[in-house]
Amino acid sequence: MDKLLVVKIGGNVIENRVALLDFLKDFAALEGPKILVHGGGKEATQMAKKLGVKVKLIEGRRVTDAQNLNLITMLYAGKLNKTIVAQLQALGCQSLGLSGADGNSILAEKRPVKPIDFGFVGDLKTVNNSFFDLLLKEGISPVCCALSHDGNGQLLNTNADTIAATVAASLSNHYEVHLLYCFEKNGVLKDLNNDNSIIPSLNESDYKNLKTKGLLHTGMLPKLQNCFTALKKGVKYVRIGNPKMITESGTYTQITN
Repeated sequence: MDKLLVVKIGGNVIENRVALLDFLKDFAALEGPKILVHGGGKEATQMAKKLGVKVKLIEGRRVTDAQNLNLITMLYAGKLNKTIVAQLQALGCQSLGLSGADGNSILAEKRPVKPIDFGFVGDLKTVNNSFFDLLLKEGISPVCCALSHDGNGQLLNTNADTIAATVAASLSNHYEVHLLYCFEKNGVLKDLNNDNSIIPSLNESDYKNLKTKGLLHTGMLPKLQNCFTALKKGVKYVRIGNPKMITESGTYTQITN
């Protein structure tokens, strides 16, 4: 079974041109089938502020009204996605930028309005495995942004971590899938203010214990939940760490069952 690397890039790396280009150079140099998933939430918040679009968060999750959906679509599927694809092409990496609507790659349903109405936010249903497999076999690296669709013409804002985990799990019947979450930190930290306080390995029992004690940053909780879900659904291994870990030289936290 061929190895497939699914890499999600997010956090401050997306906003830092130098850091992003450095990461893309490493990604382009990776051999074998690979998929890149990118976020962009921080840049979306900054752009919303510039344009006078109100951003509402509930428990750290963005409420996506029609105005915010328009902004996110322009940024995620437009500026960010196509900039990344153009840079990868310049680096010799044949790639194709995708929203979930492209090739019907990622289908979702609008999240129910109760108990909380998050607006145009999608909960994932299915991944078009044959489409991804076709691209990968042709030597094309899909570059997925954080947008899905409902099959009825509606785009939906969808968590990029969840997209990465779901795509990775869905393709685990076809490949030996390795899932890497890259961001500006060195891994899951015991102390957010100390970049060297890396937790080398973390299983679900450890996670629940640290969560109960309030020792994990709230922004890390949904990411870790996605990690454990991916492992349960057949992903070979999952790591969270700095972008250099894709070259095996960076630091990371190994997530285990």
